[in-house]
Amino acid sequence: MVSYRKSSTAKTSKFTGSQLQRLVCAYFRCRMRWCSSSMLHPLRCVRIRSCARRGKNTLPLWIREIWAYIRLLVQSLYFSSLTDSDVVFDSVFEPVFWTVDYVTRWFGTVFVCLVVILTGSILAIAYLILLPMIFRTYSPPWIAWHVCYGHWNMVMIIFHYYKAITTSPGSPPTEKNSSPFVAVCKKCIIPKPARTHHCGICNRCILKMDHHCPWLNNCVGHFNHRYFFSFCVALAVGCVYCSISGRDLFIEAYSAIETNYQTSAPPHTFKEKLIHKSIIYMWVLTSTVAVALGSLTLWHAVLISRGETSIERHINSKERNRVVKRGGVYRNPFNHGRLNNWKIFLGVEKTSHWLTRVLLPSGHAPPGDGLQWDVFPVKKDLIPV
Repeated sequence: MVSYRKSSTAKTSKFTGSQLQRLVCAYFRCRMRWCSSSMLHPLRCVRIRSCARRGKNTLPLWIREIWAYIRLLVQSLYFSSLTDSDVVFDSVFEPVFWTVDYVTRWFGTVFVCLVVILTGSILAIAYLILLPMIFRTYSPPWIAWHVCYGHWNMVMIIFHYYKAITTSPGSPPTEKNSSPFVAVCKKCIIPKPARTHHCGICNRCILKMDHHCPWLNNCVGHFNHRYFFSFCVALAVGCVYCSISGRDLFIEAYSAIETNYQTSAPPHTFKEKLIHKSIIYMWVLTSTVAVALGSLTLWHAVLISRGETSIERHINSKERNRVVKRGGVYRNPFNHGRLNNWKIFLGVEKTSHWLTRVLLPSGHAPPGDGLQWDVFPVKKDLIPV
């Protein structure tokens, strides 16, 4: 057997190129004798039809795209030796994150409309029901107080909410520049400066990102963080004001409706019922928002005092635990002291700015461009106010 293979190999190795060409031609002539053209044509037709049927049975394009995406996710779990639990978690839950981001992006407009409708309903009740009642029952000093404070609070809420929605939080430049950066975004594939994070809902990197607020349908970042916080403060204070000042009116309206349900003959007209229910609606809504939004505002005030954002709170907590385990002490590089943190956040550069930039509506930009930061805490007063 072995000797035969060796001899055959030796024989075939003696053929030249022309001889091989003649053998191939002879092979095809012999094949054509046994299988004529009349038989080859039906075979070709059967093959073409089978290919057509195979093409009709293919899955739709969107299913193939999803299948290819799932295969890519599975392959990404072992693409590198640096793969850890965070990479596996992000890869496995990527479809869930994408769905949440898409739904939140779509519902952002709904949430903004809901804020406008609820705030507008409270203003309508205040102007149509409460303000005439104040003019009839209160003394002139109290009337002046309620009118002045109420309109100041309303202007602060509307101004800061509008600015928080329409002001871009800021994004790092996409073209080449000399600004320092600490990482490269794996989704945008652009350099990320310090305190910059990627928002999956906005699908871009945000400078000094705090969080994505669905009630604003916008990210809270470097250039609109002050507007967001000022809106929260103004709205929370306004709700507390309505809840406290309308407590007696709420008790009277609730007692009137309760008495109305207990008696057989209704003693109140339709207009009186509408006024009572409107007062109850206003008090319940403002009290609920005052508790919920007040807690959120206090939490953000604590973060501002520490010189960190909501995202940096989690990052600093992990870093602090890591440093403590090694026997060290972790210090936030962006913390300049409580008072200085508030001055930097509010943009206060002189004493008069506490009135013109804090207590009154102001559209001034925050200090810095959001690309470079002072990373070493200092003990001296940054802004001598």
